[in-house]
Amino acid sequence: MTRPAAGRPCWTTPGQDPAAPPGAEQAPPPRVSGVLDADVTVVGAGLAGLSTAYHLADRDPSLDIVVVDAEGPAAGASGRGTGLLGPRVGPPVDRAVRRFGPDVARRMYLASVDAVERTVELCARVGVTGTVRTGEQVVATRTADGLAALARQSAAYRDLGLDVPVLSAADIRDRTDVPYHAGLSYRAATLDPAALTGALARACAAKGVRFLGNSPLLALRPDSSGAGTCLAFPGGTVRTGKAVLAVNAAAGNLGLPVGTVLPLLVHAVATEPLPEEVRRALGGGAGCALIDAHPLAPYFRTTPDGRLVLGGGRPLLAPVPDDSGAVQVWAWLEERLRRLHPALAEAEVTHRWSGRIGMTTDGLPVVGPLRGHRDVWYVGGCCGHGLAMSVAHGAHVARALTEGVRDRLPWHRSRAPRAPLPGPARPLLGAALHLMERGAATAV
Repeated sequence: MTRPAAGRPCWTTPGQDPAAPPGAEQAPPPRVSGVLDADVTVVGAGLAGLSTAYHLADRDPSLDIVVVDAEGPAAGASGRGTGLLGPRVGPPVDRAVRRFGPDVARRMYLASVDAVERTVELCARVGVTGTVRTGEQVVATRTADGLAALARQSAAYRDLGLDVPVLSAADIRDRTDVPYHAGLSYRAATLDPAALTGALARACAAKGVRFLGNSPLLALRPDSSGAGTCLAFPGGTVRTGKAVLAVNAAAGNLGLPVGTVLPLLVHAVATEPLPEEVRRALGGGAGCALIDAHPLAPYFRTTPDGRLVLGGGRPLLAPVPDDSGAVQVWAWLEERLRRLHPALAEAEVTHRWSGRIGMTTDGLPVVGPLRGHRDVWYVGGCCGHGLAMSVAHGAHVARALTEGVRDRLPWHRSRAPRAPLPGPARPLLGAALHLMERGAATAV
């Protein structure tokens, strides 16, 4: 595959009709047309939106639920991730202890562990099996600063009574033939994110959920009857009793009062299928994914068909004027891939792609009712760690809408901190991200 201007990930094709069975001839779902009515409308057919719809239909089969997407299921970030399913939400555990206290920090971590377990269970329930691999996620370092950071985190886990083993350089070498000084080991999994999203969409359709696509949300307003909300789309309107806006970083363009959720483009590459001995040397045999402790340094995993997927590098603040920035990051990632292991020196890179994430300034998602709009919820801002947490957020919102029961964790809130980004400030953010990327280059 030649270097594309805009690449497609090495997962299943997104955006198709969820009502069609796997392998059948598929077409995009129909558009919103005219005036439609629903009990609950979910905007966004990614993991957060589909998890919400799935759990709502499971809790109350009588509900008339509509899912509307600007394109189709898995067409956005949920179909373009790297498939790392690990326990991560919010800041590192030692910072969480300082910000929220030990009790809340412990609950935060355990909630993320539970989210991983429930996502694996959900995969089995909706028929995603062949691409799911349970194993280990190792957060490792090669720098003195990284060693100090991991030591602080390890001490915090120990003080909280949480079992997160410390790995020596030899321990890591037993798992993957790439040299690191030390690491922390988490129970985790990897999967094809687009396969999960597509299977979840089909499971929703089997429960009677209606799907509409190619319909970006334009605006929302209270219904003239005083009950419910009107959602405006290019081809029509949906009048709904309750709404869930699982639109992530599109919140800014819609003017939603959820604080600042920055739209960042992150990048990944994937190789051709590698020989068995190379896969094993890179953690494939043990089901090990490795994440460098530096925020922008590369992280990698193998896939069931033997590819190496590697992500990281400098995010780009969207929208971007052209693809030149992405091409530079892909080249940076490919250079780091070659340096991971001698066996990768000649491996062909067959896929290069980008995906948009929602980043908040305090590192926490936003999952809560929208201020000023009765019975409208927003879900987004997982800061690049949304695979497990998006599923958990959907279950939380479904429970809140059907039972009125809400958990109390730091990301269950209606807005993130506000950080205005006028035109002159955008280059400053870009410069900061570039400096972080330079720091990542010294870590590998």
